[in-house]
Amino acid sequence: MSHHGAVHTADDLSTRALLRTTLIVVGSLALAALVAFPLREPIFVAVAGGLGDSPLGPLFAAVAEHGMYLFVLAAAAGAVWTWLRDRARFWLLATGGIGVIAAYLLSELVKVIVTEERPCRTLDVQGALACPAVGDWSWPSNHSVLAAAFATALLLTFPWAARWLIAWAALLAFSRLAAGVHYLHDVLSGLALGTLVVVAVVLAMRALVLRVGARPGSGLG
Repeated sequence: MSHHGAVHTADDLSTRALLRTTLIVVGSLALAALVAFPLREPIFVAVAGGLGDSPLGPLFAAVAEHGMYLFVLAAAAGAVWTWLRDRARFWLLATGGIGVIAAYLLSELVKVIVTEERPCRTLDVQGALACPAVGDWSWPSNHSVLAAAFATALLLTFPWAARWLIAWAALLAFSRLAAGVHYLHDVLSGLALGTLVVVAVVLAMRALVLRVGARPGSGLG
C-alpha cells in the first residue's frame, strides 16, 4: 500500500471511530433526557430545592454564572499556542470554534420554537440563582450546549485533556440544575446538542481544512 493510501485509510478509521463515539455519547445523553423528562419536576425540586439554601448553593451559582469563562480562556489560550506551535491543530480548533457558534445559534432557534417555561417560574422552589427574565426559555440549556461545544472542540484538539474538559462541562451543566434555572432534561439535551453540532461541523469542514493546510506557508503538513 502506498503512503498516500495509508494516510487516507488511517483518516477514514479515525472518522469512523469519532462518529461511533459521538453517536454513543449523544445517544446516551438523549436517552437520559427522555427518561428524565417525565420526572423533571420531582428531580428539580429535589436537587435545586435541596441545594438552594445549602452551603453548596453559592458555589453552584458561581459555576453556573461564571464557569463558561474558563472554557473561553482555555479556547483562547489554545488558539494562541496552536497558532505559534502547531498550525494543524490551530485549524482543527478553529473549525471547532465555528461549531461552537453554530451550536449556540441552533440552540437559540430551538428555544424560540419550543418555548419551554423555566422551572423557577412554574415551581415554588427558591434556587441559588435569580430566575431569568420572562421569554428566556428553558429547553435546551444554552450554557450546557456551549459547555459541551467548547469541551468537544478542545477535546478534539487536545485529547490528553479529555478528563478535565468532560468533568468541567458536566459540572457546569449540572450547576444550571443545581442553581435552580433549568430542568435536568434541559441540560442533558444541551450537552447532546453541543457535542453533536461541533463534531458534525469539524467533520464537514475537514476537507476544506486539509486544502488550506496544503497551501504554501499555511504551516500544515
